[in-house]
Amino acid sequence: MPERLQSVYSSARENMQKAYDHLEKELMGIRAGKATPSMLDGVSVDYYGTKTPISQLANVSAPDARTLSIQPWDKAALPEIEKAIFASNMGLTPQNDGEVIRLNVPPLTTERRQQLAKQIKAEGEHAKVGIRNTRKSCNDEIKAFNKDGLSDDMSKDAEAEVQKITDNFGKKVDALVAAKEKEILTM
Repeated sequence: MPERLQSVYSSARENMQKAYDHLEKELMGIRAGKATPSMLDGVSVDYYGTKTPISQLANVSAPDARTLSIQPWDKAALPEIEKAIFASNMGLTPQNDGEVIRLNVPPLTTERRQQLAKQIKAEGEHAKVGIRNTRKSCNDEIKAFNKDGLSDDMSKDAEAEVQKITDNFGKKVDALVAAKEKEILTM
C-alpha cells in the first residue's frame, strides 16, 4: 500500500508543478513596460495555413528598452506577422518598412499597471485553483485506498503529506505573483 501512496504523492507534485509552470508562462507574457522578445511568445502567425510562433519565422530582438525589432527570414511573412500582432490585442502598433517590423513599447501608465497587477493576481488564483483541485483528487484517491484496507492513521498521514505538498506549491505561487507584481508596479 505505501508504494501506492508514493504514486499519489508523485502525481500530486507533478500536477501541481504543471500548474506552477503554466503560471510562469502566463506571467512571462505580461509585460513590465520594457521591451523583451518573450513578449511575443504567445503570438502565432497564420503562415501558409499553419499557426506558427513568430520566433520560428523571424529574428526577434530588443535593440533598446522601448523597441522590438522583428526581421522575418521570408519577407512574404511580413503582412501576416503584422496582422497577428494587431490581432493579439497587446496594444502595440507594428511599423513595417518592407524589411523589418518595429514595435514601440509605450511606458505603462499607473492605471495600466494596476490593471496588470489585477491580471497577475487572477492568474495566480487560477494556478492555486489547479493546485487545490489536484489536492482534492489525491485525497479522493487516498479515501479509496482507505476503503481497500489502508488504515485510518496511514490515511490521515497521507492526507497531511498531500496538504504539505499543496502548501509548498501555494507558497511558490504567492512568491512568483508577488515578484511579478513588484516588477509591474515599480516605476
